[in-house]
Amino acid sequence: MRKIPPLNSVRAFEAVARHQSFSMAANELSVTVAAVSHQVRQLEDGLGQKLLERGRTVTLTSAGKAIYPLLRDSFDQIAQAFALIGTPAEGDAIEVSTTRAFAERWLMPRLAKFNAIHPDIVVSIHASEKVMDLRSEKIDLAIRYGLPDANARGPVLFEDRYVAVADKSICPADRTATINDFHNRSLLAFKWKNQSLEVPSWSAWLARVEHDASRHLRTSWYSEETLALHAVERGLGPLLCSNVLIDDELRSGRMHRVDGPTLPGFTYYLIEDHQRAPRRSLSVFRDWLLSEAGSFKENAAID
Repeated sequence: MRKIPPLNSVRAFEAVARHQSFSMAANELSVTVAAVSHQVRQLEDGLGQKLLERGRTVTLTSAGKAIYPLLRDSFDQIAQAFALIGTPAEGDAIEVSTTRAFAERWLMPRLAKFNAIHPDIVVSIHASEKVMDLRSEKIDLAIRYGLPDANARGPVLFEDRYVAVADKSICPADRTATINDFHNRSLLAFKWKNQSLEVPSWSAWLARVEHDASRHLRTSWYSEETLALHAVERGLGPLLCSNVLIDDELRSGRMHRVDGPTLPGFTYYLIEDHQRAPRRSLSVFRDWLLSEAGSFKENAAID
């Protein structure tokens, strides 16, 4: 006979440990914070051991650290078991995590094509610069950008390049624009969230191109990459950006490239939680995504 503490208390502890927050656990379980706190306390009293340290932040004690991974995996397996007999809508819904700029500029314009081919599969997008924990956040597939993690590297979609571009409305009509054409405008730039990357910069780009150094070039900074992309589309100035995010505009002629070097960028690659049970919907979406990436590489305006 199994000796198991009250499951409501166990479930409350697992949720608090996963979120490191009583309020987030309460929101997930649709109960009050007081109820979650009471259930965890009941579990601790029954075990005769403290599992959580309560303060400004919630941390696990040594006993909590010992049991949490096993409980997390057990609840994941329970969820997988019920997913096998869930409704088709539940089984065919997938969660995808990626950056805001990639979601808006590359993935979203292509999703209509996927929906037309697979109307039974519901794709939800979680756009964030934060690197999500797939298991704790219930993310099925992550499209990561940067230097691939050698320990968790998945299939590569493509590598990007950084080029200077400007809206056609502020570019010369009879020749290729040069940086000297924009001395009366600001260079557009955005703040990178990942401070560990050696990011392509205007200084690196300018060091490799002839320009009138006697004329000062100002820089207008944006807190988000998507804001800088909207700014360049509105003719506020030239932007040094990823060719992946501006490809449609370059091929259509809405954007023009500014004469200058192409700087190396980073890698877009896939990450999955391979401990989860295989699902047809996820496999279908993954194969489609790799196929779209292959087509993009063949037809990109800048390879």
